[in-house]
Amino acid sequence: MKEDIEISIVMPYLNESRTLGSCIDKASKFLKENNVAGEIIIADNGSSDNSVAIAESLGCRVIHVKEKGYGSALFGGIQGADMNWMNR
Repeated sequence: MKEDIEISIVMPYLNESRTLGSCIDKASKFLKENNVAGEIIIADNGSSDNSVAIAESLGCRVIHVKEKGYGSALFGGIQGADMNWMNR
Protein backbone atom coordinates (compact mmCIF):
# COMPACT_ATOMS: atom_id res chain seq x y z
CA MET A 1 0.00 0.00 0.00
CA LYS A 2 1.31 3.44 -0.93
CA GLU A 3 1.95 5.81 1.95
CA ASP A 4 -0.36 8.78 2.16
CA ILE A 5 1.46 11.82 0.85
CA GLU A 6 1.82 14.54 3.48
CA ILE A 7 3.79 16.99 1.35
CA SER A 8 4.66 17.51 -2.30
CA ILE A 9 7.96 19.21 -3.07
CA VAL A 10 7.71 20.83 -6.49
CA MET A 11 10.87 21.88 -8.33
CA PRO A 12 10.52 23.70 -11.66
CA TYR A 13 13.47 22.87 -13.91
CA LEU A 14 14.92 23.68 -17.32
CA ASN A 15 18.30 22.26 -18.29
CA GLU A 16 19.68 22.03 -14.77
CA SER A 17 21.38 18.63 -14.95
CA ARG A 18 24.43 19.96 -13.07
CA THR A 19 22.46 20.87 -9.92
CA LEU A 20 19.33 18.73 -10.08
CA GLY A 21 20.77 15.66 -8.33
CA SER A 22 22.00 17.73 -5.40
CA CYS A 23 18.62 19.45 -4.99
CA ILE A 24 16.77 16.14 -5.10
CA ASP A 25 19.18 14.65 -2.55
CA LYS A 26 18.56 17.58 -0.18
CA ALA A 27 14.79 17.27 -0.51
CA SER A 28 14.94 13.49 0.03
CA LYS A 29 17.14 13.98 3.10
CA PHE A 30 14.63 16.46 4.54
CA LEU A 31 11.75 14.01 4.09
CA LYS A 32 13.69 11.13 5.65
CA GLU A 33 15.14 13.09 8.59
CA ASN A 34 11.73 14.52 9.47
CA ASN A 35 9.84 11.27 8.92
CA VAL A 36 7.54 12.94 6.42
CA ALA A 37 5.76 10.98 3.69
CA GLY A 38 6.33 13.06 0.61
CA GLU A 39 6.79 13.13 -3.11
CA ILE A 40 9.29 15.09 -5.15
CA ILE A 41 7.91 16.46 -8.38
CA ILE A 42 10.15 17.83 -11.10
CA ALA A 43 8.20 20.23 -13.30
CA ASP A 44 10.24 20.08 -16.47
CA ASN A 45 9.83 23.01 -18.83
CA GLY A 46 11.29 21.36 -21.92
CA SER A 47 14.83 20.44 -20.89
CA SER A 48 17.14 19.33 -23.68
CA ASP A 49 19.82 17.99 -21.33
CA ASN A 50 19.49 14.86 -19.19
CA SER A 51 17.54 16.50 -16.33
CA VAL A 52 14.52 14.26 -16.87
CA ALA A 53 16.60 11.08 -16.81
CA ILE A 54 18.33 12.21 -13.61
CA ALA A 55 15.03 12.99 -11.90
CA GLU A 56 13.49 9.67 -12.89
CA SER A 57 16.58 7.71 -11.83
CA LEU A 58 16.33 9.31 -8.37
CA GLY A 59 12.68 8.29 -8.00
CA CYS A 60 11.01 11.60 -8.75
CA ARG A 61 7.83 12.07 -10.67
CA VAL A 62 8.34 14.27 -13.72
CA ILE A 63 5.58 16.54 -14.96
CA HIS A 64 6.19 17.88 -18.48
CA VAL A 65 4.99 21.47 -18.75
CA LYS A 66 4.76 22.80 -22.30
CA GLU A 67 4.01 26.47 -21.56
CA LYS A 68 7.35 28.21 -21.10
CA GLY A 69 8.33 30.20 -18.03
CA TYR A 70 9.17 29.63 -14.38
CA GLY A 71 5.63 30.42 -13.20
CA SER A 72 4.09 28.06 -15.74
CA ALA A 73 6.42 25.26 -14.73
CA LEU A 74 5.73 25.82 -11.04
CA PHE A 75 1.97 25.92 -11.59
CA GLY A 76 2.08 22.79 -13.76
CA GLY A 77 4.01 20.95 -11.06
CA ILE A 78 1.53 21.99 -8.39
CA GLN A 79 -1.35 20.80 -10.58
CA GLY A 80 0.37 17.43 -10.85
CA ALA A 81 0.81 17.01 -7.10
CA ASP A 82 -0.94 14.21 -5.21
CA MET A 83 -3.94 15.91 -3.65
CA ASN A 84 -5.50 12.82 -2.03
CA TRP A 85 -4.85 14.29 1.42
CA MET A 86 -7.73 16.68 0.72
CA ASN A 87 -10.15 13.76 0.73
CA ARG A 88 -9.31 12.61 4.26
